[in-house]
Amino acid sequence: MTTPRASRIGVLHMTDTLEPGGTERVAVNVVNALPKDRFDVSICTTRRDGPLAALLRPDVKHLSLARRRTVDIPALLRLRGFIKTHNVRIVHAHATALFTAVGASFCPPYPVVVWHDHCGHQQHAPRAARLYRYAARRVAGVISVNEFLADWARTELKVSPDRVWYVPNFVSDHQPGPAPGLPGTRGRRIVCVANLRPQKAHVDLLEALAIVIREAPDAHLLLVGREADPAYSQVVRNSISGLGLAAHVTLLGERTDVAGILSQCDVGVLSSIGEGFPLALVEYGLAGLATVTTDVGQCAEVLDAGRAGVLVPAGQPEALAAGLSRLLASSATRSDLGRRLRQRVVERYGRDSVIERITQVYDTVARQN
Repeated sequence: MTTPRASRIGVLHMTDTLEPGGTERVAVNVVNALPKDRFDVSICTTRRDGPLAALLRPDVKHLSLARRRTVDIPALLRLRGFIKTHNVRIVHAHATALFTAVGASFCPPYPVVVWHDHCGHQQHAPRAARLYRYAARRVAGVISVNEFLADWARTELKVSPDRVWYVPNFVSDHQPGPAPGLPGTRGRRIVCVANLRPQKAHVDLLEALAIVIREAPDAHLLLVGREADPAYSQVVRNSISGLGLAAHVTLLGERTDVAGILSQCDVGVLSSIGEGFPLALVEYGLAGLATVTTDVGQCAEVLDAGRAGVLVPAGQPEALAAGLSRLLASSATRSDLGRRLRQRVVERYGRDSVIERITQVYDTVARQN
């Protein structure tokens, strides 16, 4: 029996798009998992929809504003009408959708705003705090995907410490489907799930692979992710060619069968120079993959400070190569680290525990409204 809408709290998630990406996938995962007996759940894209819209549950309402400029009055009016019609009490804004959400908070019924900060590049490319500080004055609480961002909200944005929460990301565990025709051979497949953006430092990974194949000439790297930055994508292609790696690297692009791909790989890797809380590490863990990652964002926490995977400094291809070579050389090490990472991910980053923490945030901020 469905709980009447009037007795549930109206919650609207906002994200700029539903293109495949970490922020967008978190938004979809959360709206799908929120308990519908307690919350009347909606999601709004401020700019455009995308392939992830197909993953929304049928009971999640969906609004697309198609905002065309920074201040788009017709879009704001549509948003205000939706909030009023559905009695939205909490607007949960992801990343830069914060600014549209703050605009909506000035309109009846004056919903409170929770900001979900996913900014993985904050440590190496800091944002200007002034603009965010102004917006934060209208925010009832901040959810940060790592401790660095939580501290930034407290110290730079001056958000009250009791209104800032570190909440990790999660992905749902499910059985992988088939991913036929993958290049490379078992025992030698390395996979990197990351959209092609400079922050992900694919060039460092390619330089590391050039070292690895000296000892493991049959190693093959699969790059899974959307080409989010055309100029950088060309840099990656040029590096593959320049390093003589054409036979050792396959660009798989954006895929919907990531779990199936991971199930047929042997080592997961991230070479980022900045991260928030990368969903890829959680996906590697659910697949039982031995993993090498740079020590950025919350990666060390996920890998239990190196006890459930290999941590290396960012921006050092030689260290990355050493970690990859170590795992390729020992199936026993891969099996052990893959088992440890899966156990840690299931226990600490499961859906239910993360959703419980988010609903506790909602319970806290709803008292203001």
